[in-house]
Amino acid sequence: MDADQARAWVERIAAAVRERADELTRLDAAIGDGDHGVNLRRGFDAVTEALAGAELPTAGDVLVKTGTTLVSKVGGASGPLYGQAFRAMGKALQQDATLAEALRAALEAVQKLGKAVPGDKTLVDVLVPAVEAFEATGDVAAAARAADDGLRSTVPLQARKGRASYLGERSIGHQDPGATSMSMVFAALAAATAPDPGR
Repeated sequence: MDADQARAWVERIAAAVRERADELTRLDAAIGDGDHGVNLRRGFDAVTEALAGAELPTAGDVLVKTGTTLVSKVGGASGPLYGQAFRAMGKALQQDATLAEALRAALEAVQKLGKAVPGDKTLVDVLVPAVEAFEATGDVAAAARAADDGLRSTVPLQARKGRASYLGERSIGHQDPGATSMSMVFAALAAATAPDPGR
């Protein structure tokens, strides 16, 4: 991944968040604080602004800047989790890691911070299968498909982490908002790194 691809990826995430912020907020209103869409939109708007004026020669630089901005601008749990994920990825890429290694570093950072495991009904239910699919295939499209499968798997789960866990069995039957936004991150990655048919 080069700096242009990293910028394109983050721009696609920001566009998806803007487009689907109301949906994310609606999902979060059902089982959380109701602010996930608002918070992420504010964060990625700030990221877009921060990247626009910055000289960032490598993909690692772009993603570290993205993560640092999210940590400083986004409230709730999503700011620290997404911020640390992008910072961990960026730092790994700055040290010449592969994309697979960088995604694994993001997963480890998220799990270290949030202490969630698959089955807890969080964004980890998307992140784990997506990272594992990419490690197995080297294909971002396969990672995005695994992310979608992980997202669907959150609906029947009872939440064990975060505000949703306070609802107990009432959290069953709802799609997790954090898992939804994480699936958007992988869809954006697949789109940003797809081969250009015009070349």
